[in-house]
Amino acid sequence: MKPRPAYRVFRVVALAVVVLSLLAPLLWMVAASFKTNVDIYDTGKALVFSPTTDNYVTVLKQANYVQFIGNSLWVAFAATVASLLLGVPAAYSMSRFNMRKSALVVLMARVIPGVSLLVPWYYVFSNLKMVGGFGVLILSHMFVSLPLVVYIMMGYFDGLPEELEEAALVDGLTHIGAFRRITLPLSVPGIATAGILSFIFSWNNFMFALVLSGADTKTLPVAIFDFVGYASIDWGGLMAAATVVTLPIMLIALFVQKYVVSGLTAGATKG
Repeated sequence: MKPRPAYRVFRVVALAVVVLSLLAPLLWMVAASFKTNVDIYDTGKALVFSPTTDNYVTVLKQANYVQFIGNSLWVAFAATVASLLLGVPAAYSMSRFNMRKSALVVLMARVIPGVSLLVPWYYVFSNLKMVGGFGVLILSHMFVSLPLVVYIMMGYFDGLPEELEEAALVDGLTHIGAFRRITLPLSVPGIATAGILSFIFSWNNFMFALVLSGADTKTLPVAIFDFVGYASIDWGGLMAAATVVTLPIMLIALFVQKYVVSGLTAGATKG
């Protein structure tokens, strides 16, 4: 049955309200990044103003944001690769050998608030003289990305038919050989999904980097605070810096969303 006209109108209006409520802050941030601080405070120039790129010049040249972009890329990439190298075999073992207690521990690590671990982590890593380096940042980001990889890949491996691996074992392969030659190639969509989500979470991570990074290892989310002073706030530079942080990861999410969705649902439809 076709929906009634009144329902269709309500659905369109409700969808438009939700979309606008989500996009309005983003659009305001991007628009403010092209304004001077005077124009930002002027309500009469909320929509009509003379755009300027001075804020982006300040961000990219005077604030060393090129270095901070490199820091974010390196930390997110390293944390993602390390999480995949450790998480994919762990998820396979938990799925195939029914290690449900270990899976429960991973799930608990996923739901534990990270802020509860910041103080002991800082104490331990400061004694090890690691605070301020890239190593501690990568390890702290893996606290978020590694359980995510295990959680996604366990569901994916549960959906793959075990008969393929059993046939490989009959042909003389070991469990490791069957995993490497049979299961791993079939799980590429799930690995891609886990890697993309892990990279996004690591790129957006703020709390761990704020406490554990140094002056030369700051990531983009932390570097935004350079525009917040005790006496005043450079709103134009702050909005430009926030745009630099937000738009790249939003573009990545926009272009890979269909792969993420297909990877998340593939494990539920196979077998």
